[in-house]
Amino acid sequence: MNKPVSSPEMLGQLVRETRKALGATQKDLALTSGTGIRFIIDLEKGKPTAQLGKVMIVLQNLGIRMELKAPEPISQNKKL
Repeated sequence: MNKPVSSPEMLGQLVRETRKALGATQKDLALTSGTGIRFIIDLEKGKPTAQLGKVMIVLQNLGIRMELKAPEPISQNKKL
């Protein structure tokens, strides 16, 4: 998947596809990431409340690079 990830479901799909391509089980990924298997299952299902710190560790262990970019240009007057 080489398109921007824009939802928890898309992130879960990317994690699942990458894990399978590496020949790893959910248990393997949980052990190497220091998480529980339930966390990996929920992440792969696109659970929107997954802890960001743990997600970042899992992505790093899979070799997935995360890139965040601010919108251009950022207006001084723009309000959220």
